[in-house]
Amino acid sequence: MSTERENALAALREWSVPGRRADLAAAAWRAGATVVAITEAARVGSRQTIYDDLKSRGIDPRNRPKEKNVTTVTVDGLTGVNDDQPGGALYNAVVAKHEGRQAPAPAEFNRMMALSLALGQYNDLRSRLAEEEEARAERDRALHLVDVRWEALADPNSKGSWLHGHQAYIRGVDDAHRAIDAWKGAVETLMSLASLRRGEDSDRLVDAYEQSILPAGHPPVNKPDIDAEVEATRLHEELDAEHARRQALAAETLGLAARN
Repeated sequence: MSTERENALAALREWSVPGRRADLAAAAWRAGATVVAITEAARVGSRQTIYDDLKSRGIDPRNRPKEKNVTTVTVDGLTGVNDDQPGGALYNAVVAKHEGRQAPAPAEFNRMMALSLALGQYNDLRSRLAEEEEARAERDRALHLVDVRWEALADPNSKGSWLHGHQAYIRGVDDAHRAIDAWKGAVETLMSLASLRRGEDSDRLVDAYEQSILPAGHPPVNKPDIDAEVEATRLHEELDAEHARRQALAAETLGLAARN
């Protein structure tokens, strides 16, 4: 999590001045925090409260711009992406030795190799963490949109067709199920990666991570403790249960309309 984002959430946890919550929620949102994280930090009982706060500050949580691609981290001229390809640092070192030119000593070459491999894993983890966060945000937006479309059906001032509005709601439910599955896939991909932790990865790669990547000022990469299968199943079941309840309510409305 970025320092700006963490500071925004920390300020939100300590809000006490009446009327400040909406400002702090907006600041946390602009810093990249999700509605779920803001709701937890603000200690409010419902995400709808935060949605209302954001709306009061001119923010539509459904329209957050896509995250930009994560920039590849480089340390000592290595990226872990194409270091062993023509023009790469490791490739050049091997060519120099082969041609009798000055080349890194064996110990230094081994250090470079370990750092390159660690950077490859580090950059992959950062990218997948960003993808999971983006998929989570998409999931939350889709679930929120289901609620918004359902509430719109009961708006007495709506000038649109109730049937068209209900179809939009039905499509929203389908989109939410798809978003949950997309998030689950992103988590499963993330969790399949090496973790750069001792006992779970090669010690020499963890050494490179701890002794070269982190000291260079790059943030640690930590895989979240998520059981994607359990969480996705819960979300699907909750969505289906609420949809079934709403279907029963809609059927009553349609039944009254048919009799009249």
